[in-house]
Amino acid sequence: MTTFSVLFVCMGNICRSPTAHGVFRHKLVAAGLADRIRVDSAGTHNYHPGSPPDERSAHHAARRGYDLSDLRARQITEDDLARHDLILVMDWDNLALVQDICPEAHQRKVRRLTEFCLQHDSPVVPDPYYGGAGGFDQVLDLVEDACEGLLRHVQRVA
Repeated sequence: MTTFSVLFVCMGNICRSPTAHGVFRHKLVAAGLADRIRVDSAGTHNYHPGSPPDERSAHHAARRGYDLSDLRARQITEDDLARHDLILVMDWDNLALVQDICPEAHQRKVRRLTEFCLQHDSPVVPDPYYGGAGGFDQVLDLVEDACEGLLRHVQRVA
C-alpha cells in the first residue's frame, strides 16, 4: 500500500528527473519500500511528450545499475501538485516554474532535490543536455547522494 509519493521535476523530463526517478526507485526496492513509496517524474515543459529518457542519461544510469527504459516524458499537471507529497525540482528555474503553477495549499511540498544531499554541497542539479559526458556523471553523483538523503527522510515520515 502506497503511503507516500514523490515527484521529480526538471525541464523536459528526459535527463535529470528520469535519472532521479530511476535512482530513487532502485533505492526503494533495495530498502524494501517499493510498495509503500510511489515515484514519478515530469517536466515543466512539454518538449518531449512520450519520449524515453535521453540516450546519454539512460547509458550513464545503466553503467551504474539503474534502468530507465520504462520511463516516458510528460509534463507536470495540476493533479500532480495535489497527489504527490513531495515535488522535488532540479534547479532554480524549475523551482520558479513549479511554484508559479502550484496552489498555495501545496507550496510546502515543492523543494529542491539537492536539499537532501548528504555529501555534496550544490544548490541545484545542473542540466547536462548541452554538455559532455561529464555532466551526466555529475548529475548521477548529485542524484545518488540526494536520493540517499531522501530515502532517510521518507523512512522517517512515510
